[in-house]
Amino acid sequence: MDMSPRMVIPTLLLFVLFVGEGHNGYPELQCGNGPRIRFPFRLKNRLPDQHCGCPGFDLYCSHNNDTVLELASSVKAFVNSIDYESQFINVTVSDDCFPWKIPGLHLSSPPFQFKHLHNYSLFSCPQNTTFYTSEIRCLSSSRHTVYAFSADDDIAYLPILSCTKMYSVSSVPFGILYSPVLKLTWSGPKCGLCERKGKKCRFQNNSTDLKTECFPNKGKSSKIVTIGSVLGSFLLLLVVYALYRVYRYDKAEKENQARIEKFLEDYKAFKPTRYSYNDVKRITNQFTEKLGQGAYGTVFKGKFSNEIHVAVKILNSSKGNGEEFINEVGTMGRIHHVNVVRLVGFCADGFRRALVYEFLPNDSLEKFISSVDSKRFLGWEKLQDIALGIAKGIEYLHQGCDQRILHFDIKPHNILLDQNFNPKISDFGLAKLCAKDQSAVSITTARGTMGYIAPEVFSRNFGSVSYKSDVYSFGILLLEMVGGRKNVDVTVENTSQIYFPEWIYNLLERKDDLQVYVEDNADAEIAKKLAIVGLWCIQWHPVDRPSMKVVVQMLEGEGDKLTMPPNPFASTNPTIINVSMPARRLNQELEVILESE
Repeated sequence: MDMSPRMVIPTLLLFVLFVGEGHNGYPELQCGNGPRIRFPFRLKNRLPDQHCGCPGFDLYCSHNNDTVLELASSVKAFVNSIDYESQFINVTVSDDCFPWKIPGLHLSSPPFQFKHLHNYSLFSCPQNTTFYTSEIRCLSSSRHTVYAFSADDDIAYLPILSCTKMYSVSSVPFGILYSPVLKLTWSGPKCGLCERKGKKCRFQNNSTDLKTECFPNKGKSSKIVTIGSVLGSFLLLLVVYALYRVYRYDKAEKENQARIEKFLEDYKAFKPTRYSYNDVKRITNQFTEKLGQGAYGTVFKGKFSNEIHVAVKILNSSKGNGEEFINEVGTMGRIHHVNVVRLVGFCADGFRRALVYEFLPNDSLEKFISSVDSKRFLGWEKLQDIALGIAKGIEYLHQGCDQRILHFDIKPHNILLDQNFNPKISDFGLAKLCAKDQSAVSITTARGTMGYIAPEVFSRNFGSVSYKSDVYSFGILLLEMVGGRKNVDVTVENTSQIYFPEWIYNLLERKDDLQVYVEDNADAEIAKKLAIVGLWCIQWHPVDRPSMKVVVQMLEGEGDKLTMPPNPFASTNPTIINVSMPARRLNQELEVILESE
């Protein structure tokens, strides 16, 4: 149970306050928030036993829960405090004009007395008479003023010839005629000595003359023990509760930190940082280390610190109208996936534009599948992992964002590898956004790299341009991973003589060896699986190609359960092949290709 301190503390305090204090049969009582009432006082109508207090020490609770002492039948006094050690009681008289009642009171009779008593005479004087003494306002009127003169004053020196004596009061304390607050004392029973010793006072047992005795304050000890036990339990509970709260706080704080870290990581992906051109020069150390050159710009290595490196692509100002830059920032700014390169920031400083990516030390996939050097061969299991990672990245672009993102330039050169050879899709300069439920997109110019472009991008005779266009490019990439560039002579001038995908299909259909480098049957199965998936992806008509979700399932499954796709080349006009499907080895990027009708 998760108790709030606002519930725990008041509950325990109330328990402590309600612990009664017993005195061997003489309990303490109280009217509201008034003083504690104990021997020799008693509370009328609450303690009928006469042994609970002394005669004349009767108090009662008013309807307002005030503690009241009756000085006479017509005068009530509200008790302000009781000092049991010094044996005096402070009261406030409730009557509006207490001096009227004084002549009928016997204030010096037992059980209460006043100290420093005086005798007074009251005179009624004309209104215009003024004396250097205090008037009694409640007895005065508009025609006369009442003054009180002490009996110690010499009447011969008092100009009272025009005054009339009203009455005299004797044995009253100084100031009683002017203030309703009284201080009364009592001489017996003598319980002050017991109180000063930390004990209580009571009548002696079997006493006939109401003698009193002191007795140990067991009630106080009991209360101290009880309160100590309660407070000890409370402190123990508080410590346990505090430890529990610390544990919960620490757990919640760690969860919050993880949530914040994830948010910041997501935020960096959704909101890349904008840098100035001077920042770009500082990051790249004045463009010292060049990583590569492309049609749209040059890539330099940069670093934020000794641990954090980046790749900075400086875009050519003479190329295009900034569409690639807008596509790259607008698209990658909303992407965060393990298989997609993260855009750290960008620069748009006048005509100077740059893109800042995370740095991937192993360059592109192209370097590892195009070389005849066996030392660069990654192994078939790693190639399968790379293919699966690329497929998951493309599936995320198609289904994982608020809008579907079509890359339009999937090729080995745009697949970068991190330090563990995990693939990341890069270069979104040709990307296009569309709604997830949109079956086709409208483009006025072909986009992509020759050899990887889907047929429908060239001619609508093959179908509409859609996310299936990326599936086609991925299929070509898979087949290149299987065969490597050594299988095609890019110097051949007549490109119709070599169409690598058809060559792969014919080998599989005849169940021939793929003629690729394998060490065992497991490697051969992986190569065959990648080839079959690639052939499914390059079906000429988009409707015959699987979605990237299905492609991922095929790559994660077992190769021997895959069926061969229909032959995509059986009914293909060779002329169409020459026009729309040139050799995949022509590493040539298209700027504008007019749309076929």
